Amino acid sequence: MNLVDMVEDKQLRKDLDPFNVGDTVKIHVIIREGDKERTQIFQGVVISKRGAGMKASFTVRKVSFGIGVERVFPAHSKMIRKIEVVRKANVRRAKLYYLRDLKGKAARLKEDQG
Repeated sequence: MNLVDMVEDKQLRKDLDPFNVGDTVKIHVIIREGDKERTQIFQGVVISKRGAGMKASFTVRKVSFGIGVERVFPAHSKMIRKIEVVRKANVRRAKLYYLRDLKGKAARLKEDQG
């Protein structure tokens, strides 16, 4: 193990719940406004995960007022307070980019039974 790996290993977050692509998650994000701090919840479907170690990130998509909003989160960011898994889904792909083109009931994923 080289020096970079040792430094990165100390920075990795081990307190976050494990989740997969297709899961609906609530991400509690710390928002700083001036000298004040508050927590904002971003709830949506995880459409992709990429990278490993400190470079890992994931993309969450939600529909807000009829407009699709996607946000990319670094997986080990200090700005993430908590990740809650709301629903687990059974998907057969690693990337769910096709959800961008679907609307309404067609964009639903089958819930995992197990």
